[in-house]
Amino acid sequence: MRRGSVYLLIFILALVGFALWSIVPLDRNVFGREGLRLGLDLAGGSYMVYQADVSDIEAGNRDEIMKGVKEVIEKRINALGITESTVQIQKQGGEYNIVIQIPGIADIEKAKEMVGLFTVLEFREQDEEGIWVPATGIVTVNGEEKELVLSSRYFKENTYVTVDQLGSAFLMFELDETGAQLFKQISTRLIGKPLAIYLGDEPLRDEDGHIIAPTVRSVIEDKGQIEGLHLVDAQELSRVLNAGRINVPLGRWVEGEFEPSVPLYERTVKATLGQDSIQKSIRAAGIGIVLLLLFMLVYYRLPGLVACLSLGIYGVVLLAIFKLVPITLTLPGVAGFILSLGMAVDANVLIFERIKEELRGGRSLAAAVEAGFNRAWTAIRDSNITTFIACLVLFWLGGELGALMVRGFALTLFIGVALSMLTAIVVTRTFLRLIIGSRAVTNLAAYGVTPFPAKRGT
Repeated sequence: MRRGSVYLLIFILALVGFALWSIVPLDRNVFGREGLRLGLDLAGGSYMVYQADVSDIEAGNRDEIMKGVKEVIEKRINALGITESTVQIQKQGGEYNIVIQIPGIADIEKAKEMVGLFTVLEFREQDEEGIWVPATGIVTVNGEEKELVLSSRYFKENTYVTVDQLGSAFLMFELDETGAQLFKQISTRLIGKPLAIYLGDEPLRDEDGHIIAPTVRSVIEDKGQIEGLHLVDAQELSRVLNAGRINVPLGRWVEGEFEPSVPLYERTVKATLGQDSIQKSIRAAGIGIVLLLLFMLVYYRLPGLVACLSLGIYGVVLLAIFKLVPITLTLPGVAGFILSLGMAVDANVLIFERIKEELRGGRSLAAAVEAGFNRAWTAIRDSNITTFIACLVLFWLGGELGALMVRGFALTLFIGVALSMLTAIVVTRTFLRLIIGSRAVTNLAAYGVTPFPAKRGT
């Protein structure tokens, strides 16, 4: 028995032990990862598409600006503890869409709040009729005079909350250069007058339900504070504001008019639909696996049993990879996993057929196994390389076209096929070497080969 095979066996057992420890049970927290990450189609949740108004941005800067928008939305959602979300940029010609998926959140309005499109504080003043209108001023930006609305878009990302001795919460903020110019101009004009604070189209209110509209008592330039908020609301608002600002209006175009903060498309996937998809996927996978195992056992016998054991190891390790990386599983991703399982069986079939040919040619068991693996390797390598190329193309196209399901399929298929090569070439080979080296089974019939009868002399 080869010493190298024994070392490989120890490594395989250690790997399987670690994989089992990490995935059993599937909702166990390992390395900060809790359970398998399920996509929108399996876990249910919210799906939203927004169009971006990039008309005021130079064409050469649009890609970079949209990447920044994507990162800000991701930071805002992740700041609330949702790590399974997906934010994707879709580009078609000169138009840009933002696709947002938030698994596990079936309330579409709550999902919108998480995205933070409405988390822009706007300061408003009263007109002659007492109606609250946006507080505007004319400032110089890049050498040009522009009329701008005073809002939290000009806050630096260092807001914080402080509490006084009476327990009142204050949201402290600092303004950038443009905001400082704007606030100075507006506060100078409104000394002695109220300045209300709106969140989207709704005014902020204090604990008694009154609109927060403090009277401007002095000129405000680079710093300020908002009082009257509940402590929890102030802390959540500060956290989202610090996640960054969205520099491009998001909404939808309707007959040439842009409607900000209104999604082009929104959809809620119920968790019951996701659960039904999981059950059907498990049932389909179970039927397929049972049929594969039966075929391998009946046709290849002992090597088939070894292949079944290798496939079991393959499945356990693959689930551990999905959990620890982590990989977000979708229905197409599950399909990629099942397809990679079939390719793992295909690799074993190529190897075992070559072994049977070598045995029929009169080689010994040990020589037939080594020759079978060596000669089957080129076919396995070439077929898997073509699959890898197809996966890379699908992954790239999925990213360019915003087809997240295609990317999920390509990723799980790529990982599954790579792992199947390991189990077919290393795990199966190690087990067969150990069996043959120990002379536990030497009958050729156990390897699916019927010995030729000895010829009698004439």
